[in-house]
Amino acid sequence: MKCSVPVKPLPSPTHKIWWSNTIFFVLVHVAALAGFIYNPIWEARRATLVMAFFIWQLADFGITVGYHRLYSHRAFCASLPVRVVLAVLGSSAFQGSIKWCYRYAATRGLFYSHMGWIFFKPTYKRMGLVERDDLEKDLVVVLQHKYYVPLALAFGFVLPTLLGSLWGDAIGGFIWGGLVSHLFIWHCTFLVNSLAHWNGLQPYSDEDTSRGSLILALLTGGEGNHNFHAFPHDFRSGPSYMDWDPTKWIILGLYQLKLVSNLRRAREDDLVEAVQRMHRKLADGEVEPELDSWRGETWRIKQLEEYVEVTEGACVVVVDGFATDVTSYLGEHPGGASILRKYSFRPLDDDRALSKRASWAFHGGLNNHSWAAKKRMRELRVAKIVDYVDLH
Repeated sequence: MKCSVPVKPLPSPTHKIWWSNTIFFVLVHVAALAGFIYNPIWEARRATLVMAFFIWQLADFGITVGYHRLYSHRAFCASLPVRVVLAVLGSSAFQGSIKWCYRYAATRGLFYSHMGWIFFKPTYKRMGLVERDDLEKDLVVVLQHKYYVPLALAFGFVLPTLLGSLWGDAIGGFIWGGLVSHLFIWHCTFLVNSLAHWNGLQPYSDEDTSRGSLILALLTGGEGNHNFHAFPHDFRSGPSYMDWDPTKWIILGLYQLKLVSNLRRAREDDLVEAVQRMHRKLADGEVEPELDSWRGETWRIKQLEEYVEVTEGACVVVVDGFATDVTSYLGEHPGGASILRKYSFRPLDDDRALSKRASWAFHGGLNNHSWAAKKRMRELRVAKIVDYVDLH
């Protein structure tokens, strides 16, 4: 199962307030406070508090396992039953449908990164640039999006109330399982947008502001090593057995049950090199520039055309003047195969407007690629094209 690459939403130019979102968000906070005063934790039923804890954790795993690692990062494939369960759990978290699972700006201040974005209607300027066909074709995603509001209300508020009524505490079930638990769900998840970019360790990369900490991992079901996003396709939040990552353990358990497949991992050599690179930078204050010398073949466009024509199913992109055969990488690319094919070189394309923008797309036009991604791109080069002109 795949999904579109997360897109960074920004407030519209007029910063139009998203009133429905704002009112609902504020009302839940006010209602939770009133509920806490009416039924404080020291008077709440133990069974109700246990239920509220499990609701928090299950909804959290709907986000971390489903929305994040399955749909946003394509880190594994899931069977229909697993996707259905994850869609339901994700709905109960009240964080939007799968089709709109996006990453928010983490460079606009701590408050905005944590929750300020909620109050403004976002615009998705790059929506047309990302792969969404697999989402549109997945019945689970389509139905969850269509019926998201009733699903969220039913599993987020009605179900906790009904469960509480089983032991004579329907009101407590609504307060603690429906209202208070969602404050934990929301704000712990939002920490990945705020705390994870403000304080913590950067063992793999300092190319962006992502960081990691044990506190974050404990509060988010294992999303603590946010800096491991240097390898976004990996199903783990960290490769070490010492990393607190219940989400990873759940995925591994589902794999043993043959309910998920194609678990994707970063290459061990890349992990080791990334850590060593950061160690050198911490020790020396900088990293030696990587030499980009080329000792391979030099082609003209005509030779590139011949290479693509005779190589069945070949997908070649020209980045920084180098023909890069990404055919073997199509299944690994976090953004999906169609993005690579969209900007690939086509022998019969006289205009080549898109293929000539492959460098633009790779160097920030679509996404800011990590050091590891750039290293992989260099490894896939087959020739330097001497008469090729990029469009920026």
